[in-house]
Amino acid sequence: MNKIKQFVEWHVFGVCTAIGERIGIATTIIRKYFIYISFITMGSPLIIYLFIAFWMNIKKYIRNSRRNPVRV
Repeated sequence: MNKIKQFVEWHVFGVCTAIGERIGIATTIIRKYFIYISFITMGSPLIIYLFIAFWMNIKKYIRNSRRNPVRV
């Protein structure tokens, strides 16, 4: 069950997990507050969440392209 949880957290954006690991706060607390803030502000944090998810994917792509010395 733990492997499934890790897969979902890192492959379904993983924004809350990345923030939690960087700051040192439990991921469940970050998710809980994100949900509360989303309800209070009518979903506007979703834009920020999607932007961070996009940035994380671009960052991963850039890192992988730098590691590959042979480009086609």
